[in-house]
Amino acid sequence: MTDAYLRATGVDRTFGDVTALADVSMEAPAGRVVALIGPNGSGKTTLLRILAGLLSPTAGEVNYEGPSATRPLGYLPQAPTFRPGFTASETMTFYARLVDDDPTELLDRVGLGNVPDRRVEALSGGMTRLLGIAQALAGDPPVLALDEPASGLDPGMSQRVFDIVQALADDGHAVVVTSHDLPLVERTADRVVILDRGKVVAADTPAALREQTGGPLHETFTSLVDADDSVAIRTEATE
Repeated sequence: MTDAYLRATGVDRTFGDVTALADVSMEAPAGRVVALIGPNGSGKTTLLRILAGLLSPTAGEVNYEGPSATRPLGYLPQAPTFRPGFTASETMTFYARLVDDDPTELLDRVGLGNVPDRRVEALSGGMTRLLGIAQALAGDPPVLALDEPASGLDPGMSQRVFDIVQALADDGHAVVVTSHDLPLVERTADRVVILDRGKVVAADTPAALREQTGGPLHETFTSLVDADDSVAIRTEATE
């Protein structure tokens, strides 16, 4: 693995009496895609928000170890929203000016350069997600944290989103992504971290995880997580 840009060590997070994360450690290396997978409620989004600095851990720490940057980390929430009445170009110009970036280049990087004058409320769900990735890219942050970037999208758009994820890693970004789409994770991720009930139950390359069962990633996944939860994610992954 190359040098880590972001490192989490012994991270716990509780909400009252509920433990969302327990002793989670992981790193996001430069030029690599790290996928966080797990059943609903396993702690993926909580961990991603902690990595992004949007939520403080109850215990443990997260350290940014990447190069000096105006904006070290970019974050895409599960459901990005933008102010209606503005075009894609106007929206991206607002965010780009905050970090002295080029809005046209940002739109081009995610494949929206051909619809700069379309109002954000007229964008499809997939295009809205792409605009969210462009927003996360403003300032060219070394680390990108993307929460379910392909959730609810058709197969073609999902593949397009993951192609962009791969391209961002190829450009040298450290990308951490959550997803229920295990086939796309298997094809794209350099490392997979499997969470169940707030704990890391496995972390390795897709190839190494497949070797545990001799089948595709979802077979290893279902062998490691709670049986009831595994049914839920298998259903979501194949919808």
